[in-house]
Amino acid sequence: MTRTEEIRTSLQAAFAPETLEVVDESESHRGHAGYQDGGESHFRVKITAPAFGGMSRVARHRAVHAALGADLMGRIHALALEISA
Repeated sequence: MTRTEEIRTSLQAAFAPETLEVVDESESHRGHAGYQDGGESHFRVKITAPAFGGMSRVARHRAVHAALGADLMGRIHALALEISA
C-alpha cells in the first residue's frame, strides 16, 4: 500500500469524511530537504468531516496526526492540512 493510500484509508476510518483529497506534492519539492526519489514525502490533505466541529485548529491537526499514527507520520516529511467541519 502506498503512503497516499495509507493516509486516505486512515482518515476515512477515523473521520468518515464528507470530502477527502490526498495529493502527493513531492515532485514540486525535488531538490529540497526531505525529498525522496519516487515521491511520497510531501502531501497536502483537504478534509471535511462533522467530527471536526467544535474543535480548534490545533485540535483538528492533532486529531489528524493521531489518526495517521506515529509510524506513518515518521515516514512523511511534510503534511499540509486544510481541515473543516
